[in-house]
Amino acid sequence: MTALPTAEFRSVVRSVRGMPTSDGAGVKLTRVIGTPMLRSVDPFLMLDEFGSDEPGDYRAGFPDHPHRGFETITYMIAGRFRHRDNKGHEGLLEAGGAQWMTAGRGIVHSEMPEQQEGLIWGFQLWLNLPASEKMRAPEYRDLQPWDIPVVRLSGGVELRVLAGEVAGAVGPIRGRATEPVYADVSLPASASATLDLPRGHEGFVYPFDGEGLAIVTAAGERPIARGELAVLGAGDALALKAVSGAARALVVAGRPLREPVVQYGPFVMNTRAQIEQAVRDYQAGRF
Repeated sequence: MTALPTAEFRSVVRSVRGMPTSDGAGVKLTRVIGTPMLRSVDPFLMLDEFGSDEPGDYRAGFPDHPHRGFETITYMIAGRFRHRDNKGHEGLLEAGGAQWMTAGRGIVHSEMPEQQEGLIWGFQLWLNLPASEKMRAPEYRDLQPWDIPVVRLSGGVELRVLAGEVAGAVGPIRGRATEPVYADVSLPASASATLDLPRGHEGFVYPFDGEGLAIVTAAGERPIARGELAVLGAGDALALKAVSGAARALVVAGRPLREPVVQYGPFVMNTRAQIEQAVRDYQAGRF
Protein backbone atom coordinates (compact mmCIF):
# COMPACT_ATOMS: atom_id res chain seq x y z
CA MET A 1 0.00 0.00 0.00
CA THR A 2 1.74 3.16 -1.21
CA ALA A 3 0.86 6.83 -1.36
CA LEU A 4 2.63 10.11 -1.91
CA PRO A 5 4.46 11.33 1.23
CA THR A 6 2.25 14.43 1.27
CA ALA A 7 -1.04 12.51 1.03
CA GLU A 8 -3.63 13.17 3.70
CA PHE A 9 -5.43 9.94 4.49
CA ARG A 10 -9.15 10.11 5.00
CA SER A 11 -10.53 9.14 8.37
CA VAL A 12 -14.00 7.93 9.33
CA VAL A 13 -16.23 10.75 10.55
CA ARG A 14 -19.10 8.46 11.46
CA SER A 15 -20.59 5.12 10.52
CA VAL A 16 -24.19 3.95 10.22
CA ARG A 17 -26.16 0.89 9.30
CA GLY A 18 -29.14 1.00 6.98
CA MET A 19 -32.75 0.42 7.90
CA PRO A 20 -35.10 -2.09 6.26
CA THR A 21 -37.91 -0.61 4.20
CA SER A 22 -39.75 -1.13 0.92
CA ASP A 23 -40.26 0.97 -2.18
CA GLY A 24 -41.89 0.74 -5.57
CA ALA A 25 -44.66 -1.85 -5.48
CA GLY A 26 -43.28 -3.44 -2.34
CA VAL A 27 -39.67 -4.28 -3.18
CA LYS A 28 -37.84 -5.02 0.07
CA LEU A 29 -34.58 -3.14 0.48
CA THR A 30 -32.18 -1.54 2.95
CA ARG A 31 -31.94 2.26 2.93
CA VAL A 32 -28.49 3.39 4.02
CA ILE A 33 -28.47 7.09 3.07
CA GLY A 34 -31.73 9.03 3.33
CA THR A 35 -32.73 7.86 6.81
CA PRO A 36 -33.11 9.69 10.16
CA MET A 37 -29.62 8.40 11.03
CA LEU A 38 -28.01 9.77 7.86
CA ARG A 39 -30.04 12.19 5.77
CA SER A 40 -27.41 12.76 3.10
CA VAL A 41 -23.73 12.87 2.24
CA ASP A 42 -23.73 15.98 0.05
CA PRO A 43 -24.22 15.69 -2.94
CA PHE A 44 -25.66 12.17 -2.38
CA LEU A 45 -29.28 12.05 -1.25
CA MET A 46 -30.05 8.35 -0.95
CA LEU A 47 -28.43 4.92 -1.16
CA ASP A 48 -30.58 1.79 -1.29
CA GLU A 49 -29.32 -1.79 -1.37
CA PHE A 50 -31.83 -4.31 -2.69
CA GLY A 51 -31.02 -7.99 -2.58
CA SER A 52 -33.05 -11.17 -2.27
CA ASP A 53 -33.44 -14.60 -3.81
CA GLU A 54 -37.07 -14.70 -2.64
CA PRO A 55 -39.23 -13.67 -5.64
CA GLY A 56 -41.92 -12.18 -3.43
CA ASP A 57 -39.42 -9.57 -2.26
CA TYR A 58 -38.86 -8.09 -5.73
CA ARG A 59 -41.32 -9.48 -8.31
CA ALA A 60 -43.65 -6.42 -8.23
CA GLY A 61 -40.72 -4.15 -9.13
CA PHE A 62 -40.84 -0.38 -9.50
CA PRO A 63 -43.75 0.54 -11.82
CA ASP A 64 -44.04 3.96 -13.46
CA HIS A 65 -43.04 6.78 -11.11
CA PRO A 66 -41.75 10.35 -11.59
CA HIS A 67 -38.51 12.14 -10.70
CA ARG A 68 -37.34 15.73 -10.89
CA GLY A 69 -34.19 17.59 -9.83
CA PHE A 70 -31.53 14.89 -9.44
CA GLU A 71 -29.84 11.84 -10.98
CA THR A 72 -30.30 8.15 -10.21
CA ILE A 73 -27.57 5.55 -10.59
CA THR A 74 -28.61 1.90 -10.48
CA TYR A 75 -25.78 -0.67 -10.31
CA MET A 76 -26.53 -4.38 -10.60
CA ILE A 77 -24.53 -7.11 -8.87
CA ALA A 78 -26.89 -9.95 -9.79
CA GLY A 79 -30.17 -10.32 -11.65
CA ARG A 80 -31.95 -8.39 -14.40
CA PHE A 81 -34.13 -5.27 -14.46
CA ARG A 82 -35.74 -3.57 -17.48
CA HIS A 83 -35.84 0.23 -17.60
CA ARG A 84 -38.43 2.14 -19.63
CA ASP A 85 -39.30 5.84 -19.50
CA ASN A 86 -41.63 8.33 -21.12
CA LYS A 87 -38.80 9.87 -23.16
CA GLY A 88 -38.44 6.71 -25.24
CA HIS A 89 -35.43 5.25 -23.45
CA GLU A 90 -35.23 1.54 -22.71
CA GLY A 91 -32.42 -0.53 -21.26
CA LEU A 92 -31.73 -3.92 -19.72
CA LEU A 93 -29.76 -3.85 -16.48
CA GLU A 94 -27.79 -7.05 -16.02
CA ALA A 95 -25.17 -8.21 -13.52
CA GLY A 96 -22.19 -5.89 -13.69
CA GLY A 97 -24.11 -3.22 -15.60
CA ALA A 98 -25.64 0.08 -14.58
CA GLN A 99 -27.92 2.88 -15.66
CA TRP A 100 -27.28 6.58 -15.13
CA MET A 101 -30.47 8.61 -15.41
CA THR A 102 -30.62 12.38 -15.16
CA ALA A 103 -34.21 13.28 -14.26
CA GLY A 104 -33.67 17.00 -14.74
CA ARG A 105 -36.97 18.85 -15.25
CA GLY A 106 -38.97 15.64 -15.17
CA ILE A 107 -39.14 12.02 -16.25
CA VAL A 108 -41.47 9.07 -15.58
CA HIS A 109 -39.85 5.65 -15.64
CA SER A 110 -40.18 2.06 -14.48
CA GLU A 111 -37.68 -0.59 -13.39
CA MET A 112 -39.17 -4.05 -13.54
CA PRO A 113 -37.51 -7.43 -12.90
CA GLU A 114 -36.97 -9.67 -15.92
CA GLN A 115 -36.86 -12.84 -13.85
CA GLN A 116 -39.37 -14.77 -11.80
CA GLU A 117 -36.87 -16.51 -9.54
CA GLY A 118 -33.24 -16.36 -8.44
CA LEU A 119 -31.14 -13.63 -6.88
CA ILE A 120 -31.60 -9.93 -7.59
CA TRP A 121 -28.98 -7.70 -5.96
CA GLY A 122 -27.92 -4.14 -6.56
CA PHE A 123 -27.89 -0.52 -5.49
CA GLN A 124 -29.61 2.73 -6.33
CA LEU A 125 -27.84 5.99 -5.53
CA TRP A 126 -29.45 9.44 -5.80
CA LEU A 127 -27.09 12.24 -6.84
CA ASN A 128 -28.27 15.81 -6.43
CA LEU A 129 -28.18 18.32 -9.27
CA PRO A 130 -27.10 21.94 -8.70
CA ALA A 131 -29.81 24.59 -8.77
CA SER A 132 -28.66 25.72 -12.21
CA GLU A 133 -29.28 22.23 -13.68
CA LYS A 134 -32.41 21.03 -11.96
CA MET A 135 -34.57 21.94 -14.94
CA ARG A 136 -32.20 20.62 -17.60
CA ALA A 137 -33.38 18.14 -20.20
CA PRO A 138 -33.66 14.52 -18.97
CA GLU A 139 -30.93 12.11 -20.04
CA TYR A 140 -30.42 8.35 -19.88
CA ARG A 141 -27.22 6.33 -20.20
CA ASP A 142 -27.24 2.54 -20.31
CA LEU A 143 -23.94 0.99 -19.13
CA GLN A 144 -23.28 -2.63 -20.04
CA PRO A 145 -20.65 -4.55 -18.04
CA TRP A 146 -18.09 -4.08 -20.82
CA ASP A 147 -18.59 -0.31 -20.72
CA ILE A 148 -17.19 -0.15 -17.18
CA PRO A 149 -13.38 -0.22 -17.07
CA VAL A 150 -11.63 -2.67 -14.78
CA VAL A 151 -8.19 -1.99 -13.27
CA ARG A 152 -6.12 -4.56 -11.40
CA LEU A 153 -3.69 -3.48 -8.71
CA SER A 154 -1.00 -5.35 -6.80
CA GLY A 155 -2.14 -8.07 -4.45
CA GLY A 156 -5.09 -9.01 -6.64
CA VAL A 157 -7.12 -5.87 -5.87
CA GLU A 158 -9.67 -5.14 -8.61
CA LEU A 159 -11.63 -1.96 -9.28
CA ARG A 160 -14.61 -1.33 -11.56
CA VAL A 161 -14.94 2.41 -12.19
CA LEU A 162 -18.37 3.75 -13.13
CA ALA A 163 -17.54 7.45 -12.78
CA GLY A 164 -14.53 9.66 -12.19
CA GLU A 165 -10.90 8.57 -12.25
CA VAL A 166 -9.58 5.97 -9.83
CA ALA A 167 -6.18 4.25 -10.02
CA GLY A 168 -5.69 5.48 -13.59
CA ALA A 169 -9.03 4.16 -14.84
CA VAL A 170 -11.58 6.69 -16.11
CA GLY A 171 -15.24 5.76 -15.82
CA PRO A 172 -17.73 6.28 -18.66
CA ILE A 173 -19.64 8.99 -16.76
CA ARG A 174 -17.98 12.38 -16.83
CA GLY A 175 -18.80 16.06 -17.26
CA ARG A 176 -21.04 16.31 -14.21
CA ALA A 177 -21.05 19.42 -12.02
CA THR A 178 -20.59 17.28 -8.92
CA GLU A 179 -17.58 15.44 -10.46
CA PRO A 180 -18.70 12.09 -9.02
CA VAL A 181 -16.37 9.19 -8.31
CA TYR A 182 -18.00 5.75 -8.15
CA ALA A 183 -15.96 2.55 -7.86
CA ASP A 184 -16.61 -1.07 -6.92
CA VAL A 185 -13.48 -2.29 -5.11
CA SER A 186 -12.68 -5.97 -4.50
CA LEU A 187 -9.86 -6.91 -2.12
CA PRO A 188 -8.66 -10.49 -1.62
CA ALA A 189 -7.89 -11.61 1.92
CA SER A 190 -5.02 -9.59 3.47
CA ALA A 191 -4.82 -7.27 0.44
CA SER A 192 -4.65 -3.49 0.72
CA ALA A 193 -4.95 -0.53 -1.61
CA THR A 194 -4.50 3.23 -1.54
CA LEU A 195 -6.80 5.22 -3.80
CA ASP A 196 -6.62 8.90 -4.66
CA LEU A 197 -9.86 10.82 -4.07
CA PRO A 198 -10.28 14.50 -4.99
CA ARG A 199 -9.60 16.82 -2.10
CA GLY A 200 -12.78 18.65 -1.13
CA HIS A 201 -15.10 15.83 -2.23
CA GLU A 202 -17.46 14.35 0.34
CA GLY A 203 -17.54 10.56 0.24
CA PHE A 204 -18.28 7.21 1.79
CA VAL A 205 -17.26 3.55 1.79
CA TYR A 206 -19.88 0.81 1.91
CA PRO A 207 -18.67 -2.81 2.26
CA PHE A 208 -21.38 -5.02 0.78
CA ASP A 209 -19.80 -8.44 0.42
CA GLY A 210 -17.23 -10.52 2.23
CA GLU A 211 -15.82 -9.99 5.69
CA GLY A 212 -15.75 -6.20 5.87
CA LEU A 213 -12.57 -4.16 5.80
CA ALA A 214 -10.51 -1.56 7.60
CA ILE A 215 -9.91 2.06 6.66
CA VAL A 216 -6.30 2.86 7.51
CA THR A 217 -5.46 6.33 8.81
CA ALA A 218 -2.54 7.95 10.58
CA ALA A 219 -4.26 7.05 13.86
CA GLY A 220 -4.57 3.35 13.01
CA GLU A 221 -7.12 0.99 11.48
CA ARG A 222 -10.87 1.57 11.68
CA PRO A 223 -12.81 -1.67 11.03
CA ILE A 224 -15.96 -1.29 8.92
CA ALA A 225 -18.27 -4.31 8.85
CA ARG A 226 -20.28 -5.55 5.91
CA GLY A 227 -23.45 -3.46 5.65
CA GLU A 228 -21.94 -0.56 7.60
CA LEU A 229 -21.45 2.75 5.76
CA ALA A 230 -18.43 4.89 6.68
CA VAL A 231 -18.66 8.63 6.02
CA LEU A 232 -15.18 9.88 5.16
CA GLY A 233 -13.37 12.89 6.52
CA ALA A 234 -11.21 15.33 4.57
CA GLY A 235 -8.16 14.27 2.63
CA ASP A 236 -6.95 13.18 -0.78
CA ALA A 237 -6.14 9.49 -0.23
CA LEU A 238 -8.17 6.51 0.96
CA ALA A 239 -6.38 3.47 2.36
CA LEU A 240 -8.33 0.20 2.49
CA LYS A 241 -7.32 -3.17 3.91
CA ALA A 242 -9.06 -6.55 3.91
CA VAL A 243 -8.66 -7.74 7.48
CA SER A 244 -10.05 -11.23 8.06
CA GLY A 245 -11.05 -12.29 4.55
CA ALA A 246 -11.93 -11.04 1.10
CA ALA A 247 -13.97 -7.83 0.98
CA ARG A 248 -15.89 -5.87 -1.62
CA ALA A 249 -17.07 -2.29 -1.21
CA LEU A 250 -18.49 0.74 -2.96
CA VAL A 251 -16.25 3.79 -2.83
CA VAL A 252 -18.19 6.94 -3.74
CA ALA A 253 -17.33 10.64 -3.60
CA GLY A 254 -18.59 13.90 -5.08
CA ARG A 255 -18.12 17.64 -4.97
CA PRO A 256 -20.61 18.98 -2.39
CA LEU A 257 -23.16 21.53 -3.58
CA ARG A 258 -23.83 23.28 -0.25
CA GLU A 259 -27.28 24.30 -1.50
CA PRO A 260 -30.70 24.09 0.18
CA VAL A 261 -32.43 20.74 -0.31
CA VAL A 262 -36.22 20.50 -0.23
CA GLN A 263 -37.47 17.00 -0.97
CA TYR A 264 -40.96 15.64 -1.42
CA GLY A 265 -40.78 11.97 -2.36
CA PRO A 266 -39.28 11.71 -5.86
CA PHE A 267 -38.90 15.49 -6.29
CA VAL A 268 -35.76 17.23 -5.02
CA MET A 269 -35.54 21.00 -5.43
CA ASN A 270 -34.23 24.04 -3.56
CA THR A 271 -37.47 25.67 -2.37
CA ARG A 272 -40.94 24.65 -1.29
CA ALA A 273 -42.43 26.67 -4.16
CA GLN A 274 -40.39 24.62 -6.65
CA ILE A 275 -41.69 21.40 -5.08
CA GLU A 276 -45.27 22.61 -5.34
CA GLN A 277 -44.67 23.46 -9.00
CA ALA A 278 -43.21 19.99 -9.58
CA VAL A 279 -46.35 18.39 -8.16
CA ARG A 280 -48.57 20.56 -10.35
CA ASP A 281 -46.49 19.83 -13.45
CA TYR A 282 -46.62 16.09 -12.84
CA GLN A 283 -50.35 16.10 -12.19
CA ALA A 284 -50.89 18.09 -15.39
CA GLY A 285 -48.87 15.62 -17.44
CA ARG A 286 -46.04 18.04 -18.16
CA PHE A 287 -43.28 15.55 -17.36
